[in-house]
Amino acid sequence: MGCGRVGAALALSLSAIGHSVAIIDQDAEAFRKLPEDFPGQQITGVGFDRDVLARANIDDAAGFAAVSSGDNSNIIAARVARETFGLTNVVARVYDPTRAIIYERLGIATVAPVRWTADRVLRELIPLGPHHEFRDPLARISLIEVAVDRRWFGRTVADVEDETGARVAYIIRSLAGLLPHSDTVIQDGDTLKVLVASEDASGVQHMLLKSEGAQ
Repeated sequence: MGCGRVGAALALSLSAIGHSVAIIDQDAEAFRKLPEDFPGQQITGVGFDRDVLARANIDDAAGFAAVSSGDNSNIIAARVARETFGLTNVVARVYDPTRAIIYERLGIATVAPVRWTADRVLRELIPLGPHHEFRDPLARISLIEVAVDRRWFGRTVADVEDETGARVAYIIRSLAGLLPHSDTVIQDGDTLKVLVASEDASGVQHMLLKSEGAQ
């Protein structure tokens, strides 16, 4: 639902990898963003209207994405797709980060552009980190990225985990991913991807950047 720039790009990407796609927008002019040879259905109507969804063959759908410009419309459409038509692969774009967390707790996967954009801008403003890669608001677990302080070099993954209480998920080394063992030694240039309780993320980042407790 939604044939703006995101919706059009998503429809084209899905079509390009072999999926059948139906795209809904209440403004017929929005479909001009699609190429003339777009093979999918283009349906004019309100994306949370059951009859409109039926015209889009939602009963045969494997997934539904609500990516219009309105939070309310996206959430209503996502709930109709999930609760009325029984789809499990449902995602909604939600600009309000607070709403996004609430609907995640209700079982509706959300994408929050404001939060994502803020994180990406911080990444450019502070190249050395710390950075959140992912937050799961339900489990309250975060994946963070840290370019560790040099005083951690020569110490092991076990040292990091013992002192921070976090788990090193993987290491970026020489532009490649490395799945570490407990005795893997941290090297100059390593970037750690660390799983941590969300409420502890700042403290863990501080320890790794400032190397508190490192010998």
